[in-house]
Amino acid sequence: MTNQPEKLWNSSFIFLILANWFTFMSFQMLIPTLPPYMEELGGSKFQVGLVTTLFSIGAILSRPFIGHLLQTQSRKRLVLLGSVSLLVITLLYSFTTAVLIFLAFRFIHGLAWGWSSTTNGTAAVDLVPKKRIGEGMGYFGLSVTIGMIIAPSLGIYLYQNFSFSVLIYTSVSLGTIAFVLFSLTKFRTPDNIKNKTLKDEPFTFWGSMIEKRSWYPAMISFFNTFGYGSIVTFIVIFGQEQGIEQIYLFYLFNAALATIMRPITGKWFDRKGPWLLIMACSVLAFAGMWTIALADNFYYIIAAGILFGAGFGSMMPAFQAWVISKTTQERSGIANGMYYSTIDLGIGLSALLLGAISNYVETATLFKISSASFVIVLILTFLDYQKNKDVEWESEQT
Repeated sequence: MTNQPEKLWNSSFIFLILANWFTFMSFQMLIPTLPPYMEELGGSKFQVGLVTTLFSIGAILSRPFIGHLLQTQSRKRLVLLGSVSLLVITLLYSFTTAVLIFLAFRFIHGLAWGWSSTTNGTAAVDLVPKKRIGEGMGYFGLSVTIGMIIAPSLGIYLYQNFSFSVLIYTSVSLGTIAFVLFSLTKFRTPDNIKNKTLKDEPFTFWGSMIEKRSWYPAMISFFNTFGYGSIVTFIVIFGQEQGIEQIYLFYLFNAALATIMRPITGKWFDRKGPWLLIMACSVLAFAGMWTIALADNFYYIIAAGILFGAGFGSMMPAFQAWVISKTTQERSGIANGMYYSTIDLGIGLSALLLGAISNYVETATLFKISSASFVIVLILTFLDYQKNKDVEWESEQT
């Protein structure tokens, strides 16, 4: 994009952040509630894992196509189409109690989510000045993280105290607000796309799924979300087993710490790069996982939320900014799609693998096992830090 202003905050960026927040609220409140609902429908432990896995497969399959479209199409049309698709499929959940049909809807939901999350993230990249990518995507990522953290608490509360239908209609209402806000947003499409000066390359699935310049931070992001996958799939079930009714406190304190840390970590990223930030946060996330595993009362849950919010909550936008910083404006849609696919792949594989072994170990053990993923994050980030520690960080953003 030419002549991109250095100003970060404007009405379009604010509307986009709010719209994305309501989108994630609408979506994330279903994440911890659909697995136990599947159990109510009579689904097996394996089918409970499929609730997350099929969704992730759908999202991953759709992203290469939307990543390709984002190289040549205007943003607003694609964003609004994704928002409407999410509304429709969410509403359909309330019309079935058949396990197989429910799982089919979950796969379709994944397709719509892959479309929507990729277009929304790319629209944010278009609005953020390149030299402030860490700070800008940090604030945009706050809408993702807070949605991922607050919404499950709301979803759990509605599911446990009202009904599944109330949960669905609340989700649809939040998604409708998001659609209205997206409609009010003025999107900025890169000039070479808007003026049709960018060569329309033929579509290839792998070429539109993987941005080679950004593959390394995306790979580390996979391990980051693998650990989180155990939480979104099993934390409600764990709370029921332990008799901890206040499991929602984990998400509440998680959100609070992620919000407090965001302005600090975003500026840290822009000045110093991602390495030390991610290494420190991976240690906090690891500690948070073990605190959950040892929990037998809500005080442990609060402590886990604080540790995990400061750690995982700070790493999410840092990884996205790192991925985007290594590619070009034209390929940012594909890079964004790859980043979000690593999230879905990490969560999906985590749910599938841990769901398969959940019959043989206690739920607390699943959290201990998945905590190893944050050790891998630490090691892989350290290796890249050793390789690049003598290179000025700003040189990667020019």
